[in-house]
Amino acid sequence: MKKSRLGVSLIFVIVLMVIFAILVFSLSHFVENEERPSGIPDILDYGNKIGVIPIEGTIMTSDETLKDLRKFRKKSSIRAIVLRINSPGGTVAPAQEIYREIEKIRKKKPIVASIETVGASAAYYIASSTDSIVCSKGSITGSIGVIMMLPDLHKVIEKIGVNVNVIKAGAFKDIGSGVKPLNDQERDILQNFATEIHEQFILDVLNGRQGKIELDKLRSIADGRFFTGQTAKELGLVDSMGNFYDAVKVAGNLGGIKGEPELEYPKKKWNSYLDLFLDTASKSLVKGLEYAGTVQDKAPVPR
Repeated sequence: MKKSRLGVSLIFVIVLMVIFAILVFSLSHFVENEERPSGIPDILDYGNKIGVIPIEGTIMTSDETLKDLRKFRKKSSIRAIVLRINSPGGTVAPAQEIYREIEKIRKKKPIVASIETVGASAAYYIASSTDSIVCSKGSITGSIGVIMMLPDLHKVIEKIGVNVNVIKAGAFKDIGSGVKPLNDQERDILQNFATEIHEQFILDVLNGRQGKIELDKLRSIADGRFFTGQTAKELGLVDSMGNFYDAVKVAGNLGGIKGEPELEYPKKKWNSYLDLFLDTASKSLVKGLEYAGTVQDKAPVPR
């Protein structure tokens, strides 16, 4: 009797583990697969929605933002997208990658940028590619420029008496290392690099803000200065004053949404489906064994 009850309990736990594994596998492919084609899930996903993608902090990578943009582009229930920006900028390459993706998406559905406290430098680079930019009068934006800060450590190294041996193949491989001062040729190389990136920045802003600002005017203010939202509007860098929900309204109008739109944010992914399954399964197994032990303890003992 005791053995049969213990066996039933163990079978019950194993069945639960199998069911849970199937559910995890199904959800991981049904809910979180950003590359899935439109189909039944979209048909069942009623409503006119606006996708909201936060862009916060220093921009060092584009991976998550690109995934979110692609996911919202493919969902038929998402009629427009709002980028909620609160970033001082970052590195240029991720901003350019996001800029290009927005260009593609705008051919299918509108995208609006909503700048909160700050949307400057690389963050403005991204915002400039959207259909419309909305910010508050006191928001900080602009800062169209490029900066490279290289430490000069050679005097400190000399003072403490440390020798640095540099072995290189290529005359400029150690450029900007800080262990020696820049010579004129190295300084020219770095300056030309910054100037080229700056020119890319200006031309991309001009392309994104086409018909809203002239090249000569843009060049005159593309010197790294930042502006309040109110001044940026006067200069043609942003389109309107308003808060996040004003930006949602603009996106809704551009997307042809009538009434109050439903907002959808990117879903948070589990770091590891396997870890979650194993953790839950082990807890279930322990509880099952504890239950079986309790049943065994309470069972009458023959004498």
